[in-house]
Amino acid sequence: MTNRALELLDLDSPSMILDIGCGSGLSGEILTSVDPEDGGPHIWVGMDISASMLDIALQRDVEGDLMLADIGQGVPFRAGSFDAAISISAIQWLCNADSSDVSPTGRLSRFFNGLYASLKRGGRAVCQFYPKNDQQRTMISGAAIKAGFGAGILEDDPGTKNSKLYLVLTVGGSAAEGNGGDITGVVKGMEGIDVMDTRKKHREKGRKIPKKGSKAWIISKKEQMERKGKIVKASSKYTGRKRGPTF
Repeated sequence: MTNRALELLDLDSPSMILDIGCGSGLSGEILTSVDPEDGGPHIWVGMDISASMLDIALQRDVEGDLMLADIGQGVPFRAGSFDAAISISAIQWLCNADSSDVSPTGRLSRFFNGLYASLKRGGRAVCQFYPKNDQQRTMISGAAIKAGFGAGILEDDPGTKNSKLYLVLTVGGSAAEGNGGDITGVVKGMEGIDVMDTRKKHREKGRKIPKKGSKAWIISKKEQMERKGKIVKASSKYTGRKRGPTF
């Protein structure tokens, strides 16, 4: 699955890659062993919530850097740190809620917003995942699109027990800022991909572009800046209100 993710990333030179849910470092070993003729070897940083799995990676003396972190709390790296990202069998866990205080929607939002900011303009991410049902599939892809990614889902061996889903994401592209990039024609091996066009969905729902200077417009601009890793002031009930005359 890691090799398939690399094929979809289509990297032609050594790159800085974030391995999300790296576990014991098996995917990382593949990243560092990529032949120079195939664009490698790659440098990688791994994130995982399991201290025991990361301890195994340390014992195996993997070459990547490791971070103990919960991806549902965000991706804590400087904006534009990575050329690409991969994730194997990890992001579906963001849909789980262990208690009533945990919001799967919030965890997905924090993860994809952080991932978007951490990738360079033109960067790509491939996340292999196992959704429990169509609702989870929609939740995950919808959160990625809302964060600003150009998104598509590729299914290998559909209709079989070996079926695997890959969420393929791009940062930037020909689409308008905030509506996701243009993923079509970007990555090799994407024939038959289910590309999600957020602009079309917005038109179908009859959403209007917010008026410049309105509260909705200001909040939209703030969200764009946050995805780029910028620090913005928190919104309040006063956001977007016109000031009265001064004397």
